[in-house]
Amino acid sequence: MTPDVTLWLIPGLPLLGAALLLLLGRRSDPWGHLLGCATALAAFGAAAWQFAAMAGREAVDRTLQQTLFTWISVGDLHVDMGLRLDQLSMVFVLLITGVGLLIHVYSTGYMAADPARRKFFAYLNLFLAAMLLLVMADDFLVLYLGWEGVGLVSYLLIGFWQHKPSAATAAKKAFLVNRVGDIGLAVALMVMVTQLGTLSFDGVFAAISGTDGAEPGVGTGLVTALGLLLLLGACAKSAQVPLQSWLGDAMEGPTPVSALIHAATMVTAGVYLITRANPIFDAAPAARTAVIAVGAVTLLFGAVIGCAKDDIKKVLAASTMSQVGYMVMAAGFGPAGYALAIMHLLTHGFFKAGLFLGAGSVMHGLDDEVDMRRYGALRAVMPVTFVTFGLGYLAIIGVPPFSGFYSKEGIISAAFDVGGGGAAGYLLGAVALLGAGLTAFYMTRVMILTFFGRQRWREGAHPHESPVSMTAPMILIAVGSVLSGALLAIGGRLEGWLAPVVGEHSAEHVVPVWLVTTASLVVVAAGVAVAVRRYGRANIPERAPSQVSALTRAARRDLYADAVNEGVLMRPGQALVAGTAVVDRRVVGGATGGVAAAIGLLSARGRLLQSGLTRSYALYMLLGAALMIAAMSAGGVL
Repeated sequence: MTPDVTLWLIPGLPLLGAALLLLLGRRSDPWGHLLGCATALAAFGAAAWQFAAMAGREAVDRTLQQTLFTWISVGDLHVDMGLRLDQLSMVFVLLITGVGLLIHVYSTGYMAADPARRKFFAYLNLFLAAMLLLVMADDFLVLYLGWEGVGLVSYLLIGFWQHKPSAATAAKKAFLVNRVGDIGLAVALMVMVTQLGTLSFDGVFAAISGTDGAEPGVGTGLVTALGLLLLLGACAKSAQVPLQSWLGDAMEGPTPVSALIHAATMVTAGVYLITRANPIFDAAPAARTAVIAVGAVTLLFGAVIGCAKDDIKKVLAASTMSQVGYMVMAAGFGPAGYALAIMHLLTHGFFKAGLFLGAGSVMHGLDDEVDMRRYGALRAVMPVTFVTFGLGYLAIIGVPPFSGFYSKEGIISAAFDVGGGGAAGYLLGAVALLGAGLTAFYMTRVMILTFFGRQRWREGAHPHESPVSMTAPMILIAVGSVLSGALLAIGGRLEGWLAPVVGEHSAEHVVPVWLVTTASLVVVAAGVAVAVRRYGRANIPERAPSQVSALTRAARRDLYADAVNEGVLMRPGQALVAGTAVVDRRVVGGATGGVAAAIGLLSARGRLLQSGLTRSYALYMLLGAALMIAAMSAGGVL
């Protein structure tokens, strides 16, 4: 078989695994988790084979396309169910299947005692299939299918323990918030159909750039509208302001779900969408500016929240929000930032997955305790978890030579270059540096509260190291946290690999790289020092103090994101629904009822004429004939 006709195997294998596990039901309980891991492994094997084949071809010949069948053919609109594998989708496919496989293996130990383990693995397989379809789509409609599939399965996974009201509520919240963003993507597709007449990537991008041979390009206003609509969709999936409120609550799902959603899959979908649609954003400077603004605000938003949380998973969720903010901001830089955004996405996929799996290991050893104030001194009893989590910690704060150093430093340097070194560039650079310092602070706080200090475990707790099925994936992911940055950055490997898809860019930095690196390391060291000074020697109370600053109180409440959503969206929405109900009941219902009453009254009066007496009917006929004769006489007919 040739690579171009076997693309369907990559999303098809986990989809087959999900179908078998769901259709066979409880009969597959004893071995369902093994089938789930096997299909994930097979998908990774297929992806690795495609990567090896792609790497052996010239850059211009690396894009593969496969049409499975004709999906829609109406008038001039023709949409195929097609798959595309190019340099951009390839890196996502490897990340999704590789990290996804390790999370599957980890879940065999983490979910070993759960009676619904087979269903959990079916959902994991289905999630992989949906995400793979999203990144391998050959047009925007197939991408939308995968996009909605990811949203559906995330709802199922976040609410997997639906017996917990908090989990059920979190799942509904994630689903509804994502629907808001999905409206943006859906409307963008409608605009493409009505204004451009196509949904294929090649067709849309050719129409926008004016390379289709028929049109000189479309208006700037239309392209800007498309960019803003796509950004709305990206904000929801990637938990960016103002549609970020679902992310922290999503921690109610099992920890492997958190690792899968926050590392390699759902939250990166928005970054992929912006990067894939790079011709649209390159042609719409206003939309690209909006992307930068959203990313910059979100990276600080998430970092501030992460400084105040005591729930270890919610700290990591806030961290994800912040780190994805870096990616979105970099994507807004245009050709100068697309490769940097993808590099940080890849390194983040390793170190954030490792951090979440490490948090799950700690919870596994402490009876699902998530409050870091009840941890402490775990490095001695959980050495593997401590080392692997520590490597992820060094990567996320950007200590050289760990992976996060290369990707984050590149973004900070590019931020200073925005606007050619003007005020906007220095502002964005300062924001990026401040985010790095806050990251160093809250992640050092997590390390100290979890692994150092005195024991603060609950009475009767017996922390212990996790089984090999959990620690082995943690070790492999930790290796990626250490090495992935250098492998991608040195020699411009990733930038050169992605150039045919996102374009080439020659970096001319306004601020010397060595100066940016020095400033970044100083800021990171300051964040670490402040955290060590505040928590390293303190007698950490088992309850969070109530006498805190207004900023800390706001951060504990997610900077009032839920209150804003309630005030801006929920309550006005409820008022609108209530008003609509009144109009429906009194106006529409009243009019309908009035017409019905009038017809009923007319019918009642009409029934009086139906007496059943022959002489009455004869009289009616006589009167009718007389009226007709009189009318005809008056009209001169007779």
